[in-house]
Amino acid sequence: MNNPSRILLGHGGGGRLSRGLIDEEIVSRFGDGPLKGLPDAASLELGSRRIVFSTDSFVVQPLLFPGGSIGHLAVHGTVNDIAVSGGKPAYLSLALILEEGLELDVLRRVLDDVRAAALEVGVKIVTGDTKVVSRGQCDGMYLNTAGIGTAIPGFELSPSRLEPGDVILASGTIGDHGMAVMAAREGLAVGQGLVSDTAPVIRLVEAAEPWAKDVHFMRDPTRGGLASVLNEAVEGRAVGVLLRETLIPYRREAAALSEVLGIDLLHVACEGRMLLLCRRSCSEQILSAWRALPQGQNAAIIGEVTKDAGRVVLETAIGGKRLVDVPQGELLPRIC
Repeated sequence: MNNPSRILLGHGGGGRLSRGLIDEEIVSRFGDGPLKGLPDAASLELGSRRIVFSTDSFVVQPLLFPGGSIGHLAVHGTVNDIAVSGGKPAYLSLALILEEGLELDVLRRVLDDVRAAALEVGVKIVTGDTKVVSRGQCDGMYLNTAGIGTAIPGFELSPSRLEPGDVILASGTIGDHGMAVMAAREGLAVGQGLVSDTAPVIRLVEAAEPWAKDVHFMRDPTRGGLASVLNEAVEGRAVGVLLRETLIPYRREAAALSEVLGIDLLHVACEGRMLLLCRRSCSEQILSAWRALPQGQNAAIIGEVTKDAGRVVLETAIGGKRLVDVPQGELLPRIC
């Protein structure tokens, strides 16, 4: 699997293959500007204003799943990238690639979900595009959204700001989205509680705004999960991360399914959660602010930044420690 000569499914999984493809083929060509450092969204000067700009594509199967649809993901995925980059989302584009034979009722359901999700966040769909491809070429429907927002004053976010002693907060249970989509796709019966966590995180970001100067890094753990986000944050740096397994919130159904499938929930995507790394002095205040919101009721402090350069370590429930690496390829394809 080293240096493949063709694109593999694993190149889209958020792990080592993804990072290699992006670094070697994309950043090597375009990474001398705002793309450098691979932010979830670009922070740009437009006249006298600073804007935040992001884009994302969605190829999830099935199109409709417990707790949401590709329509919800198309809105939440882009507005969340803007939010965790310190921006307040305002406008979205919507591009649709539709397959010949797609049922109109499915398209209507997805578009209704896009509309509802956009209204919930307070963003407007202002431009877009539609293409139709022949039967068998698109798996029903693909969506792309691009978003623009305004920078929220006070946030200066970069993994280079991380310091030993910083605290890691997670806004809720981990891995629900990936496990819910996998269960729906494979027809696995795991009870009624396993639904996608797809949701906007902008209110969580706004709740942390009073302590913005002490917030060093934020990210939504989508493809590759917590493991990829934290490994990328400390890669090549003088700091590391220590996670405490007993503090990480998991939903019982997600944990049960991951154990059956042999999948580490730290590698599983969320679509409505965020990680925030900040100075310890404000961590309890942010945690309290989050827990006061419906989106943050299961928020928890899950670990801290250490001097263990470039390493993400998990302190297990039985007191041992293990490295948390990123997957080489694709564990859960087509989940977003």
